[in-house]
Amino acid sequence: MRRFTVTCVLLVSATAALVGTSWRASAAGQQVSHQPSPTQATRRVVRPDKFPNTGLPYSPGILAGDTLYLSGQLGRDPATATLVPGGIDAEARQALVNLGEVLKEAGMDFRNVVSVTAFISDFKEFQKFNAVYREFFPIDPPARATVQVAGLNLGAAVEIQMIAVR
Repeated sequence: MRRFTVTCVLLVSATAALVGTSWRASAAGQQVSHQPSPTQATRRVVRPDKFPNTGLPYSPGILAGDTLYLSGQLGRDPATATLVPGGIDAEARQALVNLGEVLKEAGMDFRNVVSVTAFISDFKEFQKFNAVYREFFPIDPPARATVQVAGLNLGAAVEIQMIAVR
């Protein structure tokens, strides 16, 4: 029985280490308490004041430790939450401005962005998208994937999501 208890305690301890928690066990091997590990990341919602209020169930950004996960954004006017007119150029620019507000609220800027995923509705617009994108990432741009999709919410031409790190 002692070998089984020691094995169980070791398995619980190893599992806790993998998920970033610490466990205190009694002499009999039962779990007594669970405490967050100092290395466990905290999760904070990042919602800037100057941001389109869509009423949809998502957070503009989630800061977990030093990593900021930015939700995909369309080129919505912050005041009306409607798409800005002007096609992919205007939509991409507004989406990036809106994402910049999330970055700013988290104490970051475009230099902190490490990964971008862009969803565009028509690859014929790819060069126009890249021209706007270069305005925000003129040197050392982040890693990026660009995917053509069959459709986007509101009939948008582009949606952009990001990951940034302090």
